[in-house]
Amino acid sequence: MMRVRARRMLLLGVALAVACWALVAAALPASAQRRAVLQLDWTPNTNHTGIYVALDKGWYREEGVDLQVVTPGTDPNTLVLVAAGRAQFGISFQEHMTSARTEGIPVVSVAAIIQHNTSGFASIGKGIRSARDFAGKRFGGWGFPMERAILKAMMERDGADVDDVEFVTIPGSVDLVTMLTRDIDFTWIYYGWQGIDAQLRGVQLDVVMMDQYFDAVPDYYTPVLVTSEALIASDPELVRAVVHATARGYTYAAEHPDEAAEILLKYAPENDPQLVRESQRWLSPRYIDDAPYFGYQRLEVWQAFGDWMYKNGLIREPFDAQAAFTNEFLPKP
Repeated sequence: MMRVRARRMLLLGVALAVACWALVAAALPASAQRRAVLQLDWTPNTNHTGIYVALDKGWYREEGVDLQVVTPGTDPNTLVLVAAGRAQFGISFQEHMTSARTEGIPVVSVAAIIQHNTSGFASIGKGIRSARDFAGKRFGGWGFPMERAILKAMMERDGADVDDVEFVTIPGSVDLVTMLTRDIDFTWIYYGWQGIDAQLRGVQLDVVMMDQYFDAVPDYYTPVLVTSEALIASDPELVRAVVHATARGYTYAAEHPDEAAEILLKYAPENDPQLVRESQRWLSPRYIDDAPYFGYQRLEVWQAFGDWMYKNGLIREPFDAQAAFTNEFLPKP
């Protein structure tokens, strides 16, 4: 009962904040509406390079937008912040978007940043070559239901049982290599950052990539650029301006990985320069990949993964994929 009441209070708060944002936006002059906040999902990395390229090249300013990019703070729920108008844009993931929309949070994906899932399950010297080999091992994760559901689907395809996996909750601050050599047998990684980092450190990871199991777990977009239904309704030109500049930045990064890496390092000098450069070379071709242009999203990708989440009990009701994303604001070649 308390969970239901808390959910109702959350949705009421989001609805009130969205209504207030729409009223304020309508009352402000056009120039004031061009200011926007983009909330990242994590500290700056190569998933975000196109944003920093567009900032550095002045492409948001050319579109008439004063964009502030912020990293997660004490309130890291990007989708709630965007829905409430506290950030006009954010970086999130298709799986989070799917859950949020079925909970009544009015957010919309306006661009796919990477066209195909680049994550995988990594181990060091444990003989893990396929999902069948997860049996009898310790998986280190964050305790999300989706982790078990994905492992279950992958293992069942290989004739194994997820009940034979020991699930261990891990802290987010522990070094990947330390965890895999001391505390756990395998974990879920983004290859384009953690996998490249391990390579540079001379560590041989064994990685079972998600794209080997798209017949068991459908491909999905991760990450995505999101905004709110309220902003699309009240100021579609601001949405178009931000999406255009962002797409221009990622298209440039896809074509010029080395220069793009240096731009990211300029804005995020705390990162290891070699990691940024090598990660960028690996990730840049994947921004557009086989899509007709940057950011393009396919209905079948959203629907298939939403249906899979519903089938596996990760969302409470069937998913309306059509309303969850739009290609309307993307610049087309």
